[in-house]
Amino acid sequence: MVTTHGAPIENGAVAVSGNRIVDVGRFDDIKTRNAGNTVDLGEQALLPGLINAHCHLDYTCLRGKISRQKSFTDWIRAINTEKSGLAPEDFLASINDGFEEAKRFGTTAIANLTAFPELISQVQPPIRICWFVELIDIRAPIDLEHTDMSASATGRIRRDELLKRSRRRGIAALQTSGLAPHALFTASKDLFRRCEAIAQQEQILLTTHLAESHEEMEMFHDASGPLYDFIKSIGRPMNDCVGKTPLQLFLGAPGRARSAAALQAGDRALPQWILAHLNELTQEDFDLLEQSNPRFHVVHCPGSHNYFGHSRFAFDRLRSFGFNICLGTDSLASNESLSLFAEMRAFQKEFPSVSAEEIFQMVTVNPARALRQEDALGQIQPGFRADLIAVPCSGSRDVHEQIIAFDGPVRWLMVNGQVHRD
Repeated sequence: MVTTHGAPIENGAVAVSGNRIVDVGRFDDIKTRNAGNTVDLGEQALLPGLINAHCHLDYTCLRGKISRQKSFTDWIRAINTEKSGLAPEDFLASINDGFEEAKRFGTTAIANLTAFPELISQVQPPIRICWFVELIDIRAPIDLEHTDMSASATGRIRRDELLKRSRRRGIAALQTSGLAPHALFTASKDLFRRCEAIAQQEQILLTTHLAESHEEMEMFHDASGPLYDFIKSIGRPMNDCVGKTPLQLFLGAPGRARSAAALQAGDRALPQWILAHLNELTQEDFDLLEQSNPRFHVVHCPGSHNYFGHSRFAFDRLRSFGFNICLGTDSLASNESLSLFAEMRAFQKEFPSVSAEEIFQMVTVNPARALRQEDALGQIQPGFRADLIAVPCSGSRDVHEQIIAFDGPVRWLMVNGQVHRD
């Protein structure tokens, strides 16, 4: 069975030439129209490779190292303690181990945030990768309006290194890269603005963590709480904690979204961001989101969300506003695995009324769109990249329900036209 963006094709087949899909249809028709070797996968569903829209492979090595903490702030302290004992070679091994685990669970493309761009050239990813360089200037915000980005906010990364793409060996990586100012509480307003300027100039992607925890809301809206106290204690200026929500600060306008009229009047245009989390939102925030222009891409990470016990993700309202919602795994510092099948099951448990097919699109079609690869990845269509996986499937029940229920390593996987077997 072949699962395309439309109805599944019973006894289906896909023809591949080089790294592209060239034909899709019923097996007999494809065999007639295309000469070449035939691979029979048996009672399997042939799917587009899964796409992880938000991950931190730097921290694969922290699986099980951080027990559940009393607060999000305590978790930040705990992860900082664990990281302080790691050397560059530990992070390199962690990234490589993460790639292998993601691949084992059928992920063929991943949006990965890394705090160590200097390691990128040493990595040979077995799957497609979009690198987002994570930036923090928490202790020493820089006036980037008057600072050349020949040095990054951390003072140790040259501008060309911020923008460089992964070294591609063996397979072609995603032809994209991006910048990731970490979060409003760790990256200055000037850093966000400069990243936006670079993104528009270089046509690269942007992502950030936003409205992740209740403590973040307390910090900015109430100027109080454990995150406020902790961040203040390490030297961050707190003059932006003035009664606004994180979303209001991100949009840059009190009580309103950026309308088309405002943009035409010269207001700062916001590029399409990939926003991770959006867990903590007020009614005012929803009013802003309903009006917002442009619409953002939103990544929900069910496993990490459950680990922290955040407020219920506002999927129904965000979907009704037209936001493109994707799933990600976050890091193994707050999750148990890098399996997107597990994330789909966790999401389905929380939102049982959402169809299995729509959930599947959150790890295929939707993240492809977020990564500007909607014409190349996430579907089995002629002209798309040959990124495919196969999972056991019978004709006795809904194929998308069987896909979500699959719990094990993927035994057959193709990335960029090259077959990988477990």
